[in-house]
Amino acid sequence: MKKNGPLSGIKVLDLTAMVSGPTATMMLGDQGADVIKVEPLTGELMRKVGDEVNGMTNSFLCCNRSKRSITLDLKRKRGIFILKKLISISDVFVQNFRPGTIERMGLEYEEIKKINSNLIYVSISGFGSKGPYSKQRVYDPVIQALSGLADIQRDQITKFPKQVRTIIPDKTTGLAAAQAICAALFHRERYGKGQHIKLAMLDVMIAYLWPEGSASLSFVGKEKDPALGQLGLDLVFKTKDQKFITAGAVTDKEWKGMCIAFNRPELINHKKFSTPNARVKFKEERRKLISDEIAKYNSDEILKAFEREEVPSAPILNRVELLDNQQIKVNEIFNTYDSKHYGKIRAPRPAPIYSETPLFAGNLAPLLGENSIEILKELKYSESEIDNLLKDKVTSN
Repeated sequence: MKKNGPLSGIKVLDLTAMVSGPTATMMLGDQGADVIKVEPLTGELMRKVGDEVNGMTNSFLCCNRSKRSITLDLKRKRGIFILKKLISISDVFVQNFRPGTIERMGLEYEEIKKINSNLIYVSISGFGSKGPYSKQRVYDPVIQALSGLADIQRDQITKFPKQVRTIIPDKTTGLAAAQAICAALFHRERYGKGQHIKLAMLDVMIAYLWPEGSASLSFVGKEKDPALGQLGLDLVFKTKDQKFITAGAVTDKEWKGMCIAFNRPELINHKKFSTPNARVKFKEERRKLISDEIAKYNSDEILKAFEREEVPSAPILNRVELLDNQQIKVNEIFNTYDSKHYGKIRAPRPAPIYSETPLFAGNLAPLLGENSIEILKELKYSESEIDNLLKDKVTSN
């Protein structure tokens, strides 16, 4: 497997499933780390969810690029023994089992650091290791409910809470985990010490949503309901030709530009809209005014006027349309790859563009156990030993 990037030379053991952990380790793999995904012989759940082509689901494909796969039966001593050999030569170990599971396996941090004291050990959970929710199963909507995200999304009129229709907490936790791992690796480089990183999805989302979303709770004893001062209106507007756009004006310059684009200069110094604070105070009235004005114009016409006046705006694209958007094409965010197993694949490239350590993300998600034999050979297992492990179903290929 071709590997380059700023994390080249770092070995990561990935014992995670679903989205948060696999997304984190995929980012590390994209940036050059050798990520070994350890799965049961039946494969992790995401291999069974989504559209499938020749044994590969799109759900697994999108979260497990830039990895190698080994299967191990961790309910058996020989499976645990192989895992511990991998741990001894790894830099990072990531798991997202429910609290208590890893301890029953004998793989908790206090035991693992006896094998490799320089290891960065990462535990991702839903709620943390303590508290009334800690033992509960968790999925993304549960964290949306507890973190305040569903409250932020509540309907402006009915006040009915809403959830975001994509798994924001899972993917945000993946980002937070990847950043935390890189920081811990930097600390180890300086001071020669491994450490245990604990990361709860609930903690990640509360911290993530606090700026803007919950900022009015910052002054102790002077808290205000965040919903009353929330800036995040639904800035979705319908144009004369029945298309949808978004546009917003935060600064005085942007508000002036919007008024000029509407050919309504008298609104520039209107007492309800002339300052940023006034525009927040009368946000509902301002939104209705903007909506009424935009409805007078065709989409292309008003967007060109906004561009001319430097008003932040864009057409609202569906997910198929974004494939042909000119800005997205110029950014070359999408790459296509040929796979002998499941045909031509489209995937977004890793977002960072490095000047000195360019990334290569053409290593698609592995088939289940695709690299088991290769990895066992790296651990100095002989052909006969590998054959016995395969025969006894400790591993598979």
